Amino acid sequence: MSAITVYADDNPQQVLLHSEEGDRITEVLAGIGVNFERWQAATEVTAQMSGDEIIAAYAQDIDRLKRSGGYVTVDVVNMSPDHPQKDEFRQKFLAEHTHSEDEVRFFVAGEGMFYLHVGGKVYQVLCCKDDLISVPANTTHWFDMGPAPRFSAIRLFNDPAGWVANFTGSAIAREFPLFE
Repeated sequence: MSAITVYADDNPQQVLLHSEEGDRITEVLAGIGVNFERWQAATEVTAQMSGDEIIAAYAQDIDRLKRSGGYVTVDVVNMSPDHPQKDEFRQKFLAEHTHSEDEVRFFVAGEGMFYLHVGGKVYQVLCCKDDLISVPANTTHWFDMGPAPRFSAIRLFNDPAGWVANFTGSAIAREFPLFE
């Protein structure tokens, strides 16, 4: 189930807010400029579908986002517990970083945890199947897919080269609970 937990950035033991209500998650994230939506596929989506078939199932929402956000590239990424580089990929994004363009992810299946460091707070957002999150460019954040990742996500880019992680050097991510 999708959830948001907000902490003061200097006290990861004190929960300032927690909610599993979609409208509340949307409202809280909108307050820091982050878009959060729930999508439904136009057709049934199965694990056997190709990336192109998955994209076609969500074409209406994807096209709307492409028009409003100027996104030009769309792909599907899959991660499973038996992926040979799962540990390397997990570690890569566990440190606080930014991107020069929006990080837009729609979870077709599975789940992952985004941590957004904004305005003296850390917003921990559990994204699950049917969740879209759009983290604005230059927002400090990190992502944890967990030790046994299992997800399929649609990614939208203005320019794939802009999606390079720019690490802040901060140790803050090590202070907050991992996604287990």
